[in-house]
Amino acid sequence: MKDHRPQDHSVRDLLRELFPETHRELFGHEADATHPAPPPLTLGLYPVADGRLALVQGDQLAEFTPLDPKARNALHCDLCHYTRSRTEAALYRVHVAARRTRYVTLCTGTQSCQQRAGRSGLERLAHRIFPIEPISPDER
Repeated sequence: MKDHRPQDHSVRDLLRELFPETHRELFGHEADATHPAPPPLTLGLYPVADGRLALVQGDQLAEFTPLDPKARNALHCDLCHYTRSRTEAALYRVHVAARRTRYVTLCTGTQSCQQRAGRSGLERLAHRIFPIEPISPDER
């Protein structure tokens, strides 16, 4: 016997039910009763002690150490892409692997710099820095 009730299933519903991985690839994680949405990844640049900065993306952490200013020229911020004077920007060093270091110029006013750059700017900076390989103390 045939069921004559109308079917109210969309393509999205069928993908979710029959091919859950494909559904996640196409539409991301959606909140529902069976699959709660994952919390958004933490992403930000935070000041820590001694003028250092910490870049956090999810469970990854990079520490930026400020370098002493040697020149008087203006600096171009790698995050917000504004040109700043030596008093408004600083050069930072971050160890990303054994014997491998990256140098980044950032504004000293991190909050306003992050607002100018937006989330996409922070993601681009994080992409340049992460993943950080484990470094033993004797390899620095």
